[in-house]
Amino acid sequence: MGSRRDYRSMRSCSGWRRILLLIPVLFLLPHLSSLVDFSSDSATRNDARIIPNKKLDHLVLGPVAGQGLSDRFHCRGTKALNKTHGSTSHVSGAGNGVSFVTVFTVYNTSLGNVKSSNPVSVVGNVTYSKPERSMAVLNAFANFIQVTMPKSNVVILTDPASDLSIQQSNVILQPVQGDYSRGNLMLQRIRSYITFLEMKLEKNEGGINHYIFTDSDIAVVDDVGTIFDKHSSFHLALTFRNNKDQPLNSGFIAVRGTREGILRAKVFLEEVLKAYKTKYMKASRMLGDQLALVSVVKSHPSFDAKRFTKPQAFTEEIAGASVLFLPCALYNWTPPEGAGQFHGMPLDVKIVHFKGSRKRLMLEAWNFYKSTSNIPDMLCLVLGSGRTKYDF
Repeated sequence: MGSRRDYRSMRSCSGWRRILLLIPVLFLLPHLSSLVDFSSDSATRNDARIIPNKKLDHLVLGPVAGQGLSDRFHCRGTKALNKTHGSTSHVSGAGNGVSFVTVFTVYNTSLGNVKSSNPVSVVGNVTYSKPERSMAVLNAFANFIQVTMPKSNVVILTDPASDLSIQQSNVILQPVQGDYSRGNLMLQRIRSYITFLEMKLEKNEGGINHYIFTDSDIAVVDDVGTIFDKHSSFHLALTFRNNKDQPLNSGFIAVRGTREGILRAKVFLEEVLKAYKTKYMKASRMLGDQLALVSVVKSHPSFDAKRFTKPQAFTEEIAGASVLFLPCALYNWTPPEGAGQFHGMPLDVKIVHFKGSRKRLMLEAWNFYKSTSNIPDMLCLVLGSGRTKYDF
């Protein structure tokens, strides 16, 4: 019995020693740099144990998944080891004749009066409120396009009442009337896309300019305009993934800039809008557009949904349009959130989608790129952060 009491006493003392040793670490944590590089899973677990139930104010880099796989991006820390990724596309004149179109608005405040009294995130030495963070993400979106496709521009479809101040020379503001309330935003986005295509049909500007409708929380890391040459006959393109309930992601819709392409895409999106309003209004704030897309695609009698299980591009005639299906793995890749099975980043990824809780990581990635001017190394930062829970 005595030995057991002695053992328990030793364990108790050992526990107190550990706590005392952690006190200086806890004191120093707020003063660490915004980027901490851990080289093993155990280091990441130790960091989580030190500050339980607290959101991190720095990135925690873990081991990079996909090492040894020939079709995956390889890194050592934040240094890219295989640079066959199109990292020089921004000096080759890529991006001619492509416009990126996104829907964006700011809620409940004028950006000129925003104060940071209630910060939601810290990136480097900058603290952001929610509206400030949204604008920072929008600016990073435009900046990545300027780097990788410098001859492209960005068109922002927005509520005429929005007070947006955009300095980038490659950005065009296009007010579109509609209901941009939070609960109606995804529905309004489809309507705004249709209105934009109608404007292009009415204008008949001559020449060919292709359009890529995207979310604003994406980073274009390689020239995606090549799809219009590589796949020469489609009218619009969608991205798919191996997900039974939500195989299509609406964050990327490409439209060929010919008159026929614009017209067929408009008619297709009108079918999606009709399905949205008749079947999925309960999901009008989120996911309704994706469910409506799937409904229209699967309504085609000959469509084989098993094709979504393989990451290979294919084309189908649907609702009068030739629709190209592109794998999300390349054209809409999303860093995984939290723990789980993860097989790395495809070597030739074109677009990284920082959806949901990953928006701070997008700002971290842009800051890192500004300091290095190297897209592959930046991708290592994103890839190394892919197994941590983001600070949102």
